[in-house]
Amino acid sequence: MRKSFFAQNPSVLIFLAILGLFTLGVTVMSEAYGNGAISTSFVKTLGKTLCLAMIAIAMDLVWGYTGILSLGHFAFFGIGGYMIGMWLMYARTYDIVVASLAEAPIPPTEQELVDAVGNQIFGVVGSSEFPLIWTFADSLTIQLALVVLVPGIIAGVFGWLAFRSRVTGVYLSILTQAMTLALAFYLFQNDSGLRGNNGLSGLQNLPGMDDVPQALISVWFLWASAGALALTYLFGAFVVSGKFGSVIRGIRDNEARVRFLGYSVETYKLFIFTATAMLAGIAGALYYPQAGIVNPAEIAPIASIYLAVWVAIGGRGRLYGAVIGAIFVSLVSSWFTGGQAPDINLGFYTVKWVDWWLIVLGLSFVGVTLFAPAGIGGLVDLVTNRKSPDRHGADLGPDAGALQEKEALE
Repeated sequence: MRKSFFAQNPSVLIFLAILGLFTLGVTVMSEAYGNGAISTSFVKTLGKTLCLAMIAIAMDLVWGYTGILSLGHFAFFGIGGYMIGMWLMYARTYDIVVASLAEAPIPPTEQELVDAVGNQIFGVVGSSEFPLIWTFADSLTIQLALVVLVPGIIAGVFGWLAFRSRVTGVYLSILTQAMTLALAFYLFQNDSGLRGNNGLSGLQNLPGMDDVPQALISVWFLWASAGALALTYLFGAFVVSGKFGSVIRGIRDNEARVRFLGYSVETYKLFIFTATAMLAGIAGALYYPQAGIVNPAEIAPIASIYLAVWVAIGGRGRLYGAVIGAIFVSLVSSWFTGGQAPDINLGFYTVKWVDWWLIVLGLSFVGVTLFAPAGIGGLVDLVTNRKSPDRHGADLGPDAGALQEKEALE
């Protein structure tokens, strides 16, 4: 009898249960709904960490399962933040302008309101007119659609051009990094239409909710982030299960053989690359309202390299490994760079973790790559007695994996 999806993937139910208990625990200990044991700022940190776990799953799908080392996926994360950030900044500024002009002797026209909003938003870069890309900034519905569509279109066009040319390996990684660098350079310019180096700020202030405390909003975003992470994990588990999952693993292990078997390798790659870009966009749209600001520095190539490090440390090729890696590195990074880790005085030199954290992270990546390729997720495998599949098959032939040894010996 065919097993159900959850019977084939028991880790899904375990993950959902842990995520649900975590969300409930943070809620009852928050300042908004509980005893205040967890501060509002830390609730935001936890909510942002769940968003980072989402993009880590996306990275694991494209790299850990399909073998595409993308060094540009964090760009899609940032694009999602910019798309929702445009609406948040426009709507919030519009409310402020309307309130400030409410008592004017002559009521302003709609065009005057729009001009005033433009001056407030773009005055910092010496402009007052809305660029073309802000055409739909006043519509939440359209901007939410763009959160998914813009990363999807960019990834789809890039992937189609790259995969149809059969660019693979380190060359593809360099191309994705070049794409990210070009996008970051463009956004740094003041005439990009997105306020250049200043980025979009004040995103934590939700329009029409001036009377709602941040403690409450932070918990709402935590719930939204947890729900999105749950759906992302379900999607990832569904993708890597069954025939589709076997094909993308085959592409990772031996692309030429999968193509020889008649599968459209480029189609599978394009689907994974585009779908994970869309997931990254959704994660970014949830992350940056909690962070309060998005700027081009978030899209720089180094951010995508960090993402690969998270997945490697957690254990690529395991969805829960990607989640563990993102959460572990995010929280430890906050501890080290937030000044909570005590400095170490060696007499001749004082180790300040704010300065040394990136070195520690780099050494951790090298150590995991050399000595523990299964990452932190490998510890879960040991506890659950999960064994890695034998990719070479039974020794029944002259070559590993063949099935003709008995006939060859007779």
